[in-house]
Amino acid sequence: MASSSDRSPLPDAKSTPDESWQPGIGAPARIDLRQYDQSWYSPGRSKPWILLWWLVQAVVFPLTLHAHHAPRRLLLRWFGARIGRGVVIRPSARFHYPWKIEIGDYSWVGSGVEFYSLGSIRLGNHTVISQNTYLCTGSHNPADPAFGLQVAPIVLENGAWIAANCFIGPGVTVGANSLVGARSSVFTDLPADYICLGSPCKPRKPRVFN
Repeated sequence: MASSSDRSPLPDAKSTPDESWQPGIGAPARIDLRQYDQSWYSPGRSKPWILLWWLVQAVVFPLTLHAHHAPRRLLLRWFGARIGRGVVIRPSARFHYPWKIEIGDYSWVGSGVEFYSLGSIRLGNHTVISQNTYLCTGSHNPADPAFGLQVAPIVLENGAWIAANCFIGPGVTVGANSLVGARSSVFTDLPADYICLGSPCKPRKPRVFN
């Protein structure tokens, strides 16, 4: 058994990078993240309130019973969300800022769905968002060297169905009763009453009901 004197000492912790290391890969960056500024953006609530919500979401929300949706509806309403009658919300769904979210009557939110609600996200009645879909209201200006924040709302109209593992981008409206197929990426508005697929997602054929 090696003695303590034979063991390699742990490296000293450093507050700055190793001077012998030259970070960076490829051509020089054309953005300067030191210039990033989102001081103009308001999340809509105080920092303590936001931290309280994130604590509730991390600890309480996922411990609620899977098939009992009323406690989750109540928690979201307490934190400012507008939640309609009979809404189904699975315990692993995530809501960044619930006070920027509206969910209409009898809509479903599946497991792993994430509402990145820097801007407003509005769901109509009888809408379905299937597992692991990401609703993203925030992005960045690709032409801005300071990587400026951009925020735009998302609207899913009555009867829309977003299938599993989709991405819905900022500023998108999905028309009433349209279906967005699994793993699609939506960057522009979609018309009502269509089946839409792909990345980028496009209308493919009318959605016909029996």
